[in-house]
Amino acid sequence: QVQLTESGGGSVHAGGSMRLSCVLSGYTSGSGCMSWFRQAAGKEREGVASIKTDVPNTVYANSVKGRFTISLDNAKNTMYLQMNNLKPEDTAMYYCAAALPWPSCPRGETWGPSTEFNYWGQGIQVTVSS
Repeated sequence: QVQLTESGGGSVHAGGSMRLSCVLSGYTSGSGCMSWFRQAAGKEREGVASIKTDVPNTVYANSVKGRFTISLDNAKNTMYLQMNNLKPEDTAMYYCAAALPWPSCPRGETWGPSTEFNYWGQGIQVTVSS
């Protein structure tokens, strides 16, 4: 059974940093795309960053470019999201998701929780206070 398990959320002041982790378990073959999404209260879920599992191709939403970094440690089956210079508008529930197997990550700088993302974590809260 494929599972995604997030960790690392919490509360931080504006300007601070936080790292989220997402462990993939139970998946054994085929490359794909892994992504971080977030959903703020009253808003739709939106893509934050994506990374291919077999090559280091990454995509970022405009709102986080230059502040967030997505990375993948295939030896540990773990995806990370390093978030620096956090802003109150980054406050949201963050979800990791995987499109497995799948040939590519979303193109462009905005994407939603489209159907190729067939595995989801339970979500983790990130709160940034001003």
